[in-house]
Amino acid sequence: MIEADDRGLLLGDGLFETVLWENGALAAFEAHTQRLIAGCATLGLPSPDGEALKSAAMAAIADAGLENTRAAVRLTWTAGSGGRGLDRPAPVRPRLIATAAAAPKPTTPARLIVSTIRRNEGSPAARLKTLAYLDNILARREARAAGADEALMLNNRSEIAGAAAANVFWFEGDSLVTPALKCGVLAGIMRAAVIERARGLGWTVREDRAPVPVLTGARGMFLTNSLIELRAVATLGGRTVQPHPHFQALRQKALAFPRVTVGAGPALG
Repeated sequence: MIEADDRGLLLGDGLFETVLWENGALAAFEAHTQRLIAGCATLGLPSPDGEALKSAAMAAIADAGLENTRAAVRLTWTAGSGGRGLDRPAPVRPRLIATAAAAPKPTTPARLIVSTIRRNEGSPAARLKTLAYLDNILARREARAAGADEALMLNNRSEIAGAAAANVFWFEGDSLVTPALKCGVLAGIMRAAVIERARGLGWTVREDRAPVPVLTGARGMFLTNSLIELRAVATLGGRTVQPHPHFQALRQKALAFPRVTVGAGPALG
């Protein structure tokens, strides 16, 4: 039960991570834990205990009866209860909430539009998974209303930032390109895996500030996050995005990228 004075509920004061549960394991759990801890340092929140996160994640999966199902496990870390106003109480007593839900993997390429909702690249929150996701909600709602699957969001400089709930990549010739973190981009777990694997294959990878017109001739555009992994983009604003011959090879390599997993039973200690 969430308390009525929880700062995450009232003010969006907190962070979350969404972890993939698949084949009896939590994918990249250590990477998600470390990102959550780094976000706490930025927001001035006490950090969660890794073992407590594991236990909460496994309990959420069991409670939902999803042990044998591909699922999304959400770990929410709020600033806890507090009085009215912006100032946090002293001491801060964070609250951990864990939930799990079935998460089938998308089987078709995504249709994108360019959203009118902008990301604020000057805000630290633009690079964190905070509980304040209203801009992302509005962007996704705009995409759905236009008959698309996802929204491509720009920042206040009209640079490509990412999708409402994913990082974005595209090919320019033989180079793989993704927006730089300073564009107001979340440092995605799968984003990092794709960059590392592509460079390991000897490919050129650029993290750029790029205006949306560069996508006019782009090929092999795709989205990444921990749940969809790598999802090709079929159209952008109704225009067909041509596939790139390297995409499938990269997808296979990225999905084979070694991930820290935490299974049930003895791994929980």
